[in-house]
Amino acid sequence: MKNLNAGDLVASIAVTRRHDLTDAQWAVLAPLLPGAKRPGRPSQWSKRQLIGGIRWWVRVGAS
Repeated sequence: MKNLNAGDLVASIAVTRRHDLTDAQWAVLAPLLPGAKRPGRPSQWSKRQLIGGIRWWVRVGAS
């Protein structure tokens, strides 16, 4: 039996959680977010990931 790492599973399985925004919800929200202000290094996280993180933070009450 092959030992699997978390990265192996993420590459092969679509990872969605029950609290993630659906594609339809994201299509409504995405145009409301501001665009990039200046050229330079791209962000480490996508805007969708940032919104998901903020929603998680508010939902669980993380400090």
